Amino acid sequence: MTKTVDLDGLLAKALELLERPGRQFMAIAGAPGSGKSTTVETLFSMIEERRKGAVAILPMDGFHYDDAILHARNRRPWKGAPDTFDVGGLASVLKRLKAAEEENVAVPVFDRDLEISRGSARLIRYDVPLILVEGNYLLLDRDPWTRLHPLFDATVMIDVPEEELARRLRMRWKGYQLTEDQIHAKLEDNDMPNGRTVISESIDADMKFLQ
Repeated sequence: MTKTVDLDGLLAKALELLERPGRQFMAIAGAPGSGKSTTVETLFSMIEERRKGAVAILPMDGFHYDDAILHARNRRPWKGAPDTFDVGGLASVLKRLKAAEEENVAVPVFDRDLEISRGSARLIRYDVPLILVEGNYLLLDRDPWTRLHPLFDATVMIDVPEEELARRLRMRWKGYQLTEDQIHAKLEDNDMPNGRTVISESIDADMKFLQ
């Protein structure tokens, strides 16, 4: 049964996971514009205040396929849709992190300004006990995304009304100096359909976070 929580509830769950043996993964999912990155960064800081060095962030966006692959597949205009990510690559990194057999695991990070993933852009040490995994489709009830679910020790869905998602995304794209026509295309052809996919096709999370 999904439990509704606030930031303190997320923190309490994270601290509970830190009491368990072995490396733990908390998956935090949500639609585009739901505030995943902000939520995860805030939670990261709250955990760091109490257990310095005990937490790291693994963003799903680092596993975007490169534009060259998307162009070859005629999928570049829909970058950000579920099929434009290397889910197998994400699963492989999660398994390497779970094994904790390497001193460091290098993970990719998406550069929104450049619209590319920067490979090996962040190192996660073997002795970091909690990983916050952040991304749209982590709980998607669709192959190959379902292969990720057994790897998560706790799951969170960020819940934001659709009209608020649209407002936030519009502001995001305005910040990138897009025209109104370009913003409309981004929202109606990609962002909002992807958000509806997250909302309607994800499995029930352990916790729902109202943002």
